[in-house]
Amino acid sequence: MFFHVKELQFEAKPERPDPVFAKKLQELIGGQYGEMTVAMQYMFQGWATRGNEKYRDLLLDIGTEEIGHVEMLATMVARLMDDAPVNQQEEAAKDPVVGAIMGGMNPQHAIVSGLGARPTDSVGNPWMGTYITASGNLLADFRSNLNAESQGRLQAARLYEMTDDKGIKDLLSVLIARDAYHQNQWAAAIAELEEKEGLLVPSTFPREKERTDISYTLYNLSAGEESSTGRWAQGPALDGQGEYKYVSNPKPEGDKPMLKPAPPNLHNTLPMD
Repeated sequence: MFFHVKELQFEAKPERPDPVFAKKLQELIGGQYGEMTVAMQYMFQGWATRGNEKYRDLLLDIGTEEIGHVEMLATMVARLMDDAPVNQQEEAAKDPVVGAIMGGMNPQHAIVSGLGARPTDSVGNPWMGTYITASGNLLADFRSNLNAESQGRLQAARLYEMTDDKGIKDLLSVLIARDAYHQNQWAAAIAELEEKEGLLVPSTFPREKERTDISYTLYNLSAGEESSTGRWAQGPALDGQGEYKYVSNPKPEGDKPMLKPAPPNLHNTLPMD
């Protein structure tokens, strides 16, 4: 059961109209790393969690908060459209300065959503469920969550630097702060799971079933050997089960593939003599 509270968790009120910045904020709503993505990602991870109530509760706590972030951003977008001369764009375009400003707005804010936010990114791509990761393996999922919060905080910080509107900055400072906590939170959950399960995902796959002789090898497959100086190329592996090594001139193990001709009824190009 979900229960909506009419008040916003934090205020979302700009100092003045700015339809162009409203378009930019759409990235934080419906972009790949936007609030719609993390909200649905955490919800689906939580709903699929089996026998780990602590993590299920955490996921549903944070997922529900992210729904509130969508509402705050959608409210900010709508308020950025208030009193903006969206109906006078053609006339405004005669003034080069005004025209440049109005020309940068998202026309769907006026045409499709009636001065409201859209479930899209900043260039109009629709939000997609394929953005979310919910695998049933919590360590794998929490690492994805950490990445999503890292990318989301980065984008919010970049937007913060693009405006001098105090109201927008206030909202972005909230989102940046919450993304900071969520990064810390997922890092803590990852560390807890790694202590129990180890570094590798899935921890339940028997190591003897993999090619352990190549499990810790870095192949030099691009020009230069700068990568050979990294921690990943030498010394004990971080999972404690092997030793990193670097191969400067890797040799192929397989033969050149030679495929049989396709059946005639597929009408492929005939093999050349």
